[in-house]
Amino acid sequence: MKTLFPVSPKESLPMPPPVGHRRSSVVVYGLLIVLLLAVMLLAVSLGSTPIPLVTIAQVIMNGTGLFHFQPTWDPSVEIIIWQLRMPVVVGAALVGAALAVAGVLFQGLLRNPLADPFLIGTSSGAALGATISFVLPVAALYDTFFPLTAILAFIGALATVLFVYSIARVGGRTPVVTLLLAGVVVNSVMVALQTLLLTLFPRNDFSLQSLFNWLSGGIAVTGWWQVLLVGLLVLIGLLVASRLTRVLDVFALGEESAAFLGLHVEGYKFLLVMLASLITAAAVSISGLIGFVGLVTPHVMRLLLGPRHRVLLPASALGGAIFLVIADLLARTLIAPTVLPVGVFTALVGAPFFLFLLRRRRREYQW
Repeated sequence: MKTLFPVSPKESLPMPPPVGHRRSSVVVYGLLIVLLLAVMLLAVSLGSTPIPLVTIAQVIMNGTGLFHFQPTWDPSVEIIIWQLRMPVVVGAALVGAALAVAGVLFQGLLRNPLADPFLIGTSSGAALGATISFVLPVAALYDTFFPLTAILAFIGALATVLFVYSIARVGGRTPVVTLLLAGVVVNSVMVALQTLLLTLFPRNDFSLQSLFNWLSGGIAVTGWWQVLLVGLLVLIGLLVASRLTRVLDVFALGEESAAFLGLHVEGYKFLLVMLASLITAAAVSISGLIGFVGLVTPHVMRLLLGPRHRVLLPASALGGAIFLVIADLLARTLIAPTVLPVGVFTALVGAPFFLFLLRRRRREYQW
């Protein structure tokens, strides 16, 4: 009888890493946390109106209610920090963490180093949902606390993944190859439907540039409500994912071996696909389609820390957050006041760095 977890985890999984490895992992985590806080403060500081880091720190500490620094800054500075820049920066960190963790889940589940969060239809479904929101005459709904584009992108992403999973399921099983092929086909169909929709339902006030900007990726946060709702979904997803790291380690042995060790393969396969798709859908609802984060970040952390998912998953979340906060900062400031698509930087900066790191290691890749 199969159980939810391996029958004998001590025998079925590799032995825990040596104490030295655990200490090095703690050091890496500490450095990543410090670096994330530093880049977030820098992202809040830089912009059309530069704000000193000391002022930002004082405003944030005053906001906690535990400190009472005497204001020596213009009152508009607090508005810029709390209402304009902080939501965007926190949103970027959430999106980066979500995409990186989703990449870890898909790569571990599919045992495919090329897997990313958009592999089985999440991106095309989200794009179709966003296109519907841009084309339909419902502009009045854009003034609500959560834009219609984000809602329909979220629904489209999840609905597409569920559809792909359902058509890939054969005889109570969902073979990985069938799942990937179904994802490729459905992606193509969704893109065709998106093109057909734009062709058949043109609107005079429709801005093709706005849709292009969304598809190219960018942190589209207009208030804290969006950040809180997306943050809640992402946080729940990360907590659940952290409980499944041993399952991912078992999946690395292959589905047959995992089943032999007592793992409920199909049940966990569905759970992992839905979990990764949920946090990806939550991310793209406020960011559009930002590629490369979920592909590169897990590989970089795997090269630095090894393949054990208990270590890899939280490091990838921190690394993805750092990566996207920096990319968003560059997109907003490099040729200000023009804001460039964030996806441009995640590809142009992430790809060369990853290739450099891969060549620098000069040893066999660990999987």
